[in-house]
Amino acid sequence: MTQVDFYTHVESKLQTACQLCAKAVAQGLQLFVYAPDAETARELDRLLWTTPATGFVPHCGPDDALAAVTPVIISDQSDPLPHDQVLLNLHSEVPAFFARFQRLIEIVSTDEADRQRARARFRFYRDRGYELRDHNLGKAARAAS
Repeated sequence: MTQVDFYTHVESKLQTACQLCAKAVAQGLQLFVYAPDAETARELDRLLWTTPATGFVPHCGPDDALAAVTPVIISDQSDPLPHDQVLLNLHSEVPAFFARFQRLIEIVSTDEADRQRARARFRFYRDRGYELRDHNLGKAARAAS
């Protein structure tokens, strides 16, 4: 069953996505980033060329010739899905295909509308018995650690 991780209280969803992509690559994981639209996919692609500042996160689109061997795939389309290890969802809705993945990552900003949509996704996963974990990345949580 898919493990679902919510990263909450983030200032920037795309910056957090970059950090999680870098972390996944460092751990040898394959990540599919499901962007809500082509513009967001392009922006994340651009950010990954400079984040982290001292490294490079190999990434491409699913139609790229190197997609099969690239650890991070970014797309606003759900097909093709080159692997089934980790899904990072940037959509506001539950992806219909999420259960195919071993792990699902949801990023929740401090924006109230985004938080409301995330609560609905959280309830969806919880009501279906998925294991949920919360990672509070807010300033107060960082100060307490």
